[in-house]
Amino acid sequence: MTMSTTALGKGGGLLERPTIETTPGRESEFDVRKSRKTSPPYRVLLHNDNFNKREYVVQVLMKVIPGMTLDNAVNIMQEAHYNGISVVIICAQADAEEHCMQLRGNGLLSSIEPASGGC
Repeated sequence: MTMSTTALGKGGGLLERPTIETTPGRESEFDVRKSRKTSPPYRVLLHNDNFNKREYVVQVLMKVIPGMTLDNAVNIMQEAHYNGISVVIICAQADAEEHCMQLRGNGLLSSIEPASGGC
């Protein structure tokens, strides 16, 4: 940020508008947050598998998904177990991709889909 005064002497100088330098091709944190709020919602899906214990699935859900309670994690795990698939969370696409990758990184089967389609 650069500032300069146009008048010299004791006080009363006029300040020029500051110049804010940004790195080319890099979005500010505000722009990223704004785009996440305006992007279409996506569903993070948990698929049943025959490898992971139910308790482990619940632990991973609570670790990976912000604000996930024990009760919600158990319900999501049970739905995936009995129906083959369950919606974990609906959020912005960038967040959905991150949650999906974290679930996969912990050995769970996960995918995302646009929330606007279907019921």
